[in-house]
Amino acid sequence: MVLFPNEFNVSRSLRKKIRSEIYETRVDQAFGETIRACAAPRRSGADTWLNPGMIESYERLHAEGFGHSVETYAEGRLVGGLYGLRLGGIFFGESMFSLMSDASKVALARLVDECRRRNIRVIDCQVASDHLASLGAREVPRSEFTALLRAYAQRAPVGSWASESA
Repeated sequence: MVLFPNEFNVSRSLRKKIRSEIYETRVDQAFGETIRACAAPRRSGADTWLNPGMIESYERLHAEGFGHSVETYAEGRLVGGLYGLRLGGIFFGESMFSLMSDASKVALARLVDECRRRNIRVIDCQVASDHLASLGAREVPRSEFTALLRAYAQRAPVGSWASESA
């Protein structure tokens, strides 16, 4: 499942929440905290696939300029976010978390804005869900996804987004 940034569907209620002063978003300010929050046990009780070795590897990729996070804060406290890897014009979303209503959706909206600013053409959502489809993501055949990889994925890191973001 992929999301093309220009096809992101923001509901009226999400748009209202983004414009409110409930949440503040930042990028690449708390990568380690964000990935650890994504690795925390879920309310459903399901374990996550992130183990300490994987977290360490992602943190190295972040330090090398490939890994990025988008964080959502409420009253200065991290309450939602996501992280993933950027290779050229593709952002590979790895995981997200939310401790407050819509906090992860607010982070996704900020990611879409960052992708538009940085000429990132595709967000790889990996796993199909009705929730992602409601936001504009869609499944593409493997052959199309492979063509997108060939067209847009480059290996050169681009560094932290924090110093460039508003």
